[in-house]
Amino acid sequence: MLVTGATGLIGGAVARRLKAGGHQVVGLARSQESAGKLEHEGFEALHGDLADPVSVEAAVRATDAVVHAASPGDQNTAAYDESSVRAILAAMRGTGKRFVYTSGTLVYGPTGDTPATEESPLRPIDMVRWRQGLEAEILAAAADGIHPIVIRPGWVYGNWGGAAMMMYGAAKEHGSALHVGNGRNRWTTVHADDLADLYVLSLEKAPPRSVLNGAHGEAVALIDIARAASEAAGAEGRVTEWPLDEARQTLWAFADAIACDQVVSGAKAQRELGWHPSRHSIIDELRSYAVAV
Repeated sequence: MLVTGATGLIGGAVARRLKAGGHQVVGLARSQESAGKLEHEGFEALHGDLADPVSVEAAVRATDAVVHAASPGDQNTAAYDESSVRAILAAMRGTGKRFVYTSGTLVYGPTGDTPATEESPLRPIDMVRWRQGLEAEILAAAADGIHPIVIRPGWVYGNWGGAAMMMYGAAKEHGSALHVGNGRNRWTTVHADDLADLYVLSLEKAPPRSVLNGAHGEAVALIDIARAASEAAGAEGRVTEWPLDEARQTLWAFADAIACDQVVSGAKAQRELGWHPSRHSIIDELRSYAVAV
């Protein structure tokens, strides 16, 4: 089982869950350091780099299924994701292998109070606009003898990772957690380990062309997440607004992602695959970090 991004928050949780279930997990390693991290976790390391589609294609041919959870998280994200996905599809064509692609709920754009479902229209924010076409390309690959599945996670947290840790870090360093905008927008979230359970269920049960939201629990106001991060960091719940226009100068399009107001339903995965997310909410998770420090 090939997992790209197996040293990251999502890919790491998925790889550990697969390993615990008895699967042999192979991770892409672009350096000796990355290979060492993978081997330390008990995974096999294969040389590969998202910037090198030939290496990605070779790795895919050597495995029986692929979970693609890697992202450089920079200006190369779109180009590398598109080229690596096309390499994966080329290697899988006609094999019937399962391919789970990591998209995200930001493809729905701002939702208002009506929860977005997998059938909702896509109005992606600028940062992920390219994903709409790539998702369609992946799902269409079912006609080429591939078993494609798209998972759209909400804001992922847990295991001391995720975007909320930016607020935790600011509170640790400056005594106050920064939240982009007025903080009234809502995040729909999911714990990384619950999300990993969904990936494994998808590999086992999801029909081809499945699209599934990885989202759990009530949407939470950003300012409440910031306060919890501040408490966890020992800053006594102090928060500071970072005006959106100012945040854009540093974070670019990611500032608009943070400020996006979304309510997203994960009911389909629970209903159709028997997914039962059970971990702490993001608020309780952050508060647990204060005890752990």
